[in-house]
Amino acid sequence: MKRLLLSLPLAVLLLVACTAARTSRVPQEEYASWFKVLDSAVVSISPFGGSDTLRIGKPLSSIICMSGSYIGYLDAIGCDLVISAVSGIQYVTCPAVLRRFDEGLLFDIGYDSAPDYERIVDLHPDLLLTYSVSSSKSPFLQRLESLGVRTMVLWEHLESDPLARAEYVKLFGALTGRRSEAEEFFATVRDNYNKLKIKTEAPKKVLVNMPYAGLWYIPGADNYLSRIISDAGGEVLGAKKGAIESGTISLEEAYVLSKQADIWLHPGSCRSRDEIRSAGPALAAIDIPLIFNNIRRSTPGGGNDFWESAPVRPDLVLADLRAIFSEGTSTDSLTYYLPVL
Repeated sequence: MKRLLLSLPLAVLLLVACTAARTSRVPQEEYASWFKVLDSAVVSISPFGGSDTLRIGKPLSSIICMSGSYIGYLDAIGCDLVISAVSGIQYVTCPAVLRRFDEGLLFDIGYDSAPDYERIVDLHPDLLLTYSVSSSKSPFLQRLESLGVRTMVLWEHLESDPLARAEYVKLFGALTGRRSEAEEFFATVRDNYNKLKIKTEAPKKVLVNMPYAGLWYIPGADNYLSRIISDAGGEVLGAKKGAIESGTISLEEAYVLSKQADIWLHPGSCRSRDEIRSAGPALAAIDIPLIFNNIRRSTPGGGNDFWESAPVRPDLVLADLRAIFSEGTSTDSLTYYLPVL
């Protein structure tokens, strides 16, 4: 699963990946840059150059998902039944997928660093979908190809526009014979998102994230997260203008920024201010009026629906942030966020 598959946190992944993705940009769909749906095929376009075309003779009925976001796309158009295996079932939040796993109808094939190749081959999947952060083909993909397993690398995690990520539902619709459903779903999300966007001359000042290994990662001003925050009427403190990739600041710099902050978002896995204080004296010294975390729909095993369904529902994330940034607005019915008290 993309959320927790890697040993580095998501901020580090995006620091590397988004820097590489700036090498080229060729718009293909309404918002997305790195895929294209044709009449009888889908094309995944690498930001590093080259592309991969998959001809579709009939709807696929067996797909292995190496990222939680792929589950979100398929579930959005009612195609969770085509998922034959996932990577890291403990991080999945989709009830239908968890139920089928419990019934022995769906399998966990492990991570690309140590996958269950025998299980993958035995499943005879129509397609295994995965992701990458570099131009080189991983040993995992090379081995699968040698075993005759069809694979495709998607790059939706490198899209910086929230609606670009949501638009990948069209690709999943094409794969599963649900093109019209996917088009309708995306149109609804797009219209909802654009209606919720606001522009303000006095944006809320927002501190994001927590330190990792002594460094505090701040997304660039053109980053996916920064753009949603901006569309909700906020501004990420310390975000480098014109940058997609995340940058790093010290704990001392974060403390200085916190003095300007109205709101703190995404403080690790913390659910209370006491948890934040216990993380270290530097964090205990940070005093921000409002703190919210994107962990409302998380599981005891470490799963978080923010990384599963939010990519295809940026309108719900935007609605949450609009409510959080609006003084006097109730936050009781947020989809992904919880107040940290």
